[in-house]
Amino acid sequence: MKRSMKKGKVTMIITAGIACFALVLVMTMQFKIVNEADVTSIENMRKSELSTELANWKTRYDEVNKQYEETIAMIEEYKNNKESSVETRNLMDSELEQINMSLGKIDVEGEGIIITVNEMDNEEVEDITADDLLLLVNALKLAEAEAISINEERIINMSDIVFIDAAGIIRINGERILAPYEIKAIGDSSYLESSLIGNGGVVDEMKKKGQDVEIQKENNITIPKYNGEIETKYME
Repeated sequence: MKRSMKKGKVTMIITAGIACFALVLVMTMQFKIVNEADVTSIENMRKSELSTELANWKTRYDEVNKQYEETIAMIEEYKNNKESSVETRNLMDSELEQINMSLGKIDVEGEGIIITVNEMDNEEVEDITADDLLLLVNALKLAEAEAISINEERIINMSDIVFIDAAGIIRINGERILAPYEIKAIGDSSYLESSLIGNGGVVDEMKKKGQDVEIQKENNITIPKYNGEIETKYME
């Protein structure tokens, strides 16, 4: 009887142990399943968030990159316009300088000749007149002189060289000038000189009349600008 009771107790203990083991096993498996489910869910959530965030960053990058490209394009356009403006301005300045040079409105310098004409204290020699100076100026123009002055008065197309016989004076650009007359001309010095002193040249003819005329070639001559106002009556 006692053995039967002991045997029953052992059986119950073993059964309870198996049941407990089974319960622990089931709980362990459930915990593992729940744990794995949570990790997968979290990972999936993180992947989704990362994908969304990555998409957001890509959108922001595209926007910033677009703004950058637009800014670069604007800078290049401004640079090109600026360079174009500078080139245009330089071209206009160069053309304006050429125009002012042709009009005699700026000082100029360069190679050329200086002609000095003195009055002779001799009644047998004719006095220098405005016509003599006009002949010299016209001869220099024909010899392609680029700039001419007489006693620092710039000669332009509208310059007047007038001899007032009653007073015995010469006026250029409205200003009275006195001998000696110094005529400066910028151009090919050798060609300018030869055009004046050759047989039949103006200086040659003046010397034949006994007038005192000297020519000197110079490497660097400065001719001042025309100081008067350039006025037109008929051009608009």
